[in-house]
Amino acid sequence: MSVGNFVLVILVVLIIYVIYLGIKIVPQSKVFVIERFGKFTRILDSGLSIIVPFVDNVAHRVDILERQLPAFTISVITEDNVEVGLSSTVFFRVIDAAKSVYRIKNIDSAIQNTAISIIRSAAGKLDLDALQSSREAMNQEIASRLTKAAEVWGVEVTRTEILDVLVDEATKTSQRLQLNADRERRAAIATAEGERRSIELKADAELYEAEKQAEAVRVTADAEAYAVKIKAEADAEQTRLVAEAINNDGQPAINFEIMKRQVEGISDLAGSNQSKTVVIPTDITKTLGSIETLLESFSKKDSNND
Repeated sequence: MSVGNFVLVILVVLIIYVIYLGIKIVPQSKVFVIERFGKFTRILDSGLSIIVPFVDNVAHRVDILERQLPAFTISVITEDNVEVGLSSTVFFRVIDAAKSVYRIKNIDSAIQNTAISIIRSAAGKLDLDALQSSREAMNQEIASRLTKAAEVWGVEVTRTEILDVLVDEATKTSQRLQLNADRERRAAIATAEGERRSIELKADAELYEAEKQAEAVRVTADAEAYAVKIKAEADAEQTRLVAEAINNDGQPAINFEIMKRQVEGISDLAGSNQSKTVVIPTDITKTLGSIETLLESFSKKDSNND
């Protein structure tokens, strides 16, 4: 091989190598931080990119996937002066690669230390019962405050989790006693409420019964009053008819009414269950005869009128 051909081959290989150095393929889960002569110039996103060989340099390959800090446990003092341990973790992702490499050296350690401070501050404002029952609200508060603190590092905190609340045996025993006392209190309240409700229902039932009895008495009184009214009207009508008969027929009508009442009285006396012996007056035949006479006189009068 001649010297010219050898030089040509070297040039071709060199050109291919330079082109290879200038082509950068960035994976979907990463971004490349490019420096030119040691100074930050730009960010290469996922896909095919071209840089200037020997001038531009890939200084950092930054993972932009969401990641999780290893679970860590910290000791906190609640508002009611109870020492508990909180097992926590933080989820975050890089949204500004340049800030994440030029503003902080160890991003994981920085986020964890900041999270510890925020968690202690948030837990110190709650008592033990609220801390155990309000994890979701506490997680939201921690995530919101941690996101603001991590913005300067180009990091977005997606969520935080309080994995567990750890208490010592003495605190657990105290909680059990408190829980039992609370259950007994609720049971006593429920029993009292049941008794009160039973008394109320019984009183309502008695009131309803009294109202119905009063209504029945009123209805009975109304019925009796109506009966008295009807009887009075009937008696008045009967009296009117008798008076009219008296005006028309004179003394015979009076005698007829008296004798009729005598006969009705004897009939009632004879039909009474309390009567053992009935004494009939000796002049009963006279009474009956008189009635017959009156009836004949009325019949004759009717015939003459015809």
